[in-house]
Amino acid sequence: MSTNISQSLLPEFDVEIANTRKTLERVPEGNPDFRPHPKSMTLARLAGHVAEIPMWGFMTLGQDELDMNPVGGSQYAPYVMNSRKDALAKFDENVKKTRDMLASTTDEAMMKTWTLKNGGRTVLAMPRVAVMRSFVMNHMVHHRAQLGVYLRMNNVPVPSIYGPSADEGGM
Repeated sequence: MSTNISQSLLPEFDVEIANTRKTLERVPEGNPDFRPHPKSMTLARLAGHVAEIPMWGFMTLGQDELDMNPVGGSQYAPYVMNSRKDALAKFDENVKKTRDMLASTTDEAMMKTWTLKNGGRTVLAMPRVAVMRSFVMNHMVHHRAQLGVYLRMNNVPVPSIYGPSADEGGM
């Protein structure tokens, strides 16, 4: 019996989601405008972005394309964390929707091209499986790592992710 694409992605998805939630659980609420550099996102925006990234999973699996800023339509409004509780609730809701869809998506659907547009212009077009790995999971891991740096710079203990952190039994 062979495993389908979705079933092979679920263990990785679950591990990355659990590690990301551990990081979000530590985001301090008292310094939302913190940024390590003028070009960097604020802490509240970065935490909000990490919380919203799983939403891209169910948008990828549930529709053939997404236009972030459709001509004549409303522009995408990024989520900015206003409280840790709210960010975790948004994250959990997005995760549940995506995981449920991922668990039941066929190989045929995973190999179908998904397109991201901005103002009607194609930004990327790839098979859904590639979008889930790169644009959803790898993207989330990337920003989770940034959030870990923000935690360190705010003297918040960084959680263990793939092994001990300096704050949790590490070097």
